[in-house]
Amino acid sequence: MASLISTEYFPSFQDSEGFYQRITAEKGAGGRVVRQLLLAALLAFVYGVVMGSYHGVAQAIATGVKVPVLFVLALLICFPAIFIIQTILGSKLRFLPMISVILSGFVLAAAVMVSFTPIVIIFLLTGSNYYFLQLLHIAIVGISGAFGMKVVVDALKYSCEQRKVYPQTGVVVFRFWLVILAFVGIQLAWNFRPFLGDRGQPFQLFREYEGNFYTAVIYSVGQLIRNDTEEQPVIRWDDVQAQPAAPDSAGIPSDIRDSLFGN
Repeated sequence: MASLISTEYFPSFQDSEGFYQRITAEKGAGGRVVRQLLLAALLAFVYGVVMGSYHGVAQAIATGVKVPVLFVLALLICFPAIFIIQTILGSKLRFLPMISVILSGFVLAAAVMVSFTPIVIIFLLTGSNYYFLQLLHIAIVGISGAFGMKVVVDALKYSCEQRKVYPQTGVVVFRFWLVILAFVGIQLAWNFRPFLGDRGQPFQLFREYEGNFYTAVIYSVGQLIRNDTEEQPVIRWDDVQAQPAAPDSAGIPSDIRDSLFGN
């Protein structure tokens, strides 16, 4: 099983060219796409369950479903644009091999996300607060996405330089498409929230918030810096009045001394 995963779904330093050749081949592209999609969905589901377990079982299951659905929707929304553009530019990559190339990036990104789950579990068990975990998951998804999209770019470069079926201009255009994909994914994630789930609120499948993803990140950073989870003691005037007056150096309380001898 390990050899199957390493040779068919993930690139390796020893056989990276063989991997790119397999995912861009037309032969068996349909079955390969189905297997890649199922593997990416399974890995995304595992990561989503770990993420949502911060709030409880219901949130874990909901987030486990949301993450792979988010992946698939982002691909469905953005793929027609890149496929039509790369066809206009003269690409000879067929429909299914092109999907296989992009799915290879999604599979690797999901696998990297799952590899971080032990770290996430450690922070869950040690009682890290909501805002820290929120920023941690954003960082993990960002790092994982960078790894995944690098694989896709390298595969397209291979198709351009070795197989001569993809234009050099298409690689440049694809980088711009990645930015669009990132923005679409962020917007979908904002609409699908919550993923982590605030323990101070009841479970909700979808939650209404004002603002946007970027203001939420800034707010989380501010809350983490301020550390609002630690309440500061509040000193009230009544509490001060109830305390006995401190004696002066002669042993006479200051309030009695002032009433007898003046200020």
